[in-house]
Amino acid sequence: MTGKNNANFNKEYVELVSKLTPKTNEPKTLFHAFWVGGFICMIGQFIKIVLSSAFGLYGDNLAGATSMVLIFLSALLTGLGVYDRIGKYAGGGSIVPITGFANSVVSPAMEFKSEGFVYGLSAKMFTVAGPIIVFGVIGSVATGLIYYVLGLLGVIA
Repeated sequence: MTGKNNANFNKEYVELVSKLTPKTNEPKTLFHAFWVGGFICMIGQFIKIVLSSAFGLYGDNLAGATSMVLIFLSALLTGLGVYDRIGKYAGGGSIVPITGFANSVVSPAMEFKSEGFVYGLSAKMFTVAGPIIVFGVIGSVATGLIYYVLGLLGVIA
């Protein structure tokens, strides 16, 4: 294919893609993401208030218990197929909170459960979230080492 033919093909391809790509109503999409993400956070705040008043939790214990309840609820809703519908409606508003991370762990596990417990459920569970966990651990270790070395050098107290 010559340069002229290649440029013509690229132009035709771009035109075809723009014609077939569904148009997005940005204000509507942003509004859905905003209110659903806010509603998820409001549910988290409600859980935090209930755990604090009912069980007397505070500080780190309260934060951990609230996170565990939110993770459990999103994993349950993912297993029931509800969280996927919320995600289609809300877009980024459903993936930003901690519930979106739990959804990204459970979704591949649900998809491959027919392959068995070890090769399906367990092996595929971290296909999406695995890199996030790995780079999170590597980043935190690197930050800790830098902080430690700067402390030895007397740069930070």
